[in-house]
Amino acid sequence: MAKYEGKCFEDLEIGMTHEDVHTITEEDIQTFAKVSGDYNPLHMDEEFASETIFKGRIAHGALTASYISGILGNDLPGPGAIFTDLALQFRRPVRIGDEVTARAEVIEKIEKGNRVTLSVKCLVNGKPVVQGEAKVVAPSRKA
Repeated sequence: MAKYEGKCFEDLEIGMTHEDVHTITEEDIQTFAKVSGDYNPLHMDEEFASETIFKGRIAHGALTASYISGILGNDLPGPGAIFTDLALQFRRPVRIGDEVTARAEVIEKIEKGNRVTLSVKCLVNGKPVVQGEAKVVAPSRKA
């Protein structure tokens, strides 16, 4: 099993960031559809999707947003972090072959309850495709 580094509440500082980069593949779309049960033809059927405002298939928004979950669960804060709130806006479509940069930044720490607010976003070609805010309870060294 992999060992995750992560950060305890006491180690977090305002402005601390983490980024991960992922390239969306056909396999990602197929796997996410199977796991989520979302087989919307907008994601799965090029002929159908070509007749929509997107003029072709797009990735599931939740697939793109899941890269944010990966950061929060593995890196910032990391193992033991508990989601309490996630508010996202989906700004642009993401397509197969797009390179997605997921980013989280600590913007607030509240000592009572080890609560942390992070600004989160996913970018393609430097433009936001998903953005919002996540709130987590971070693990403590004292626990």
